[in-house]
Amino acid sequence: MPMGGATNIRSFLNQYGPHGLNVRLAGLCDAGEEGDYRRGLESAGLGSGLTRAGMERLGFYVCVADLEDELIRSLGADAVERVIDAHGELELFRTFQRQPQWRARKREEQLRRFFGTHSGRKIESAALLVEALDLTRVPRPLDAVLAYV
Repeated sequence: MPMGGATNIRSFLNQYGPHGLNVRLAGLCDAGEEGDYRRGLESAGLGSGLTRAGMERLGFYVCVADLEDELIRSLGADAVERVIDAHGELELFRTFQRQPQWRARKREEQLRRFFGTHSGRKIESAALLVEALDLTRVPRPLDAVLAYV
């Protein structure tokens, strides 16, 4: 269930956590959002001084950078480009790659940034990338959150 961004973790936990509807919760967050999640979990009374391992025991997992990064590394750049091509956006990606500030960057960095260049593309692309995953190569945070629930 989308919660409208990591900064909403506290209100989400208050509504659905132990002091709200008390449903079993789990989630993924980007590395840059880990502090928001940690503070939110602690504020909801789910622990104190939480470490990443402590968050994982509660069902909350941190992506190395973000979910797109995890999926790109898992699939490989060639497979991600095939997904982009099948979605009809390969020429847009090639145009993006030619931009001066992105030319010298690694293709994986280009792909990750490309997904964030258009409103809605990250969510849409994540679903397409997940569909393309080999189930033996599911990124650890995604695999762990699915196993938790």
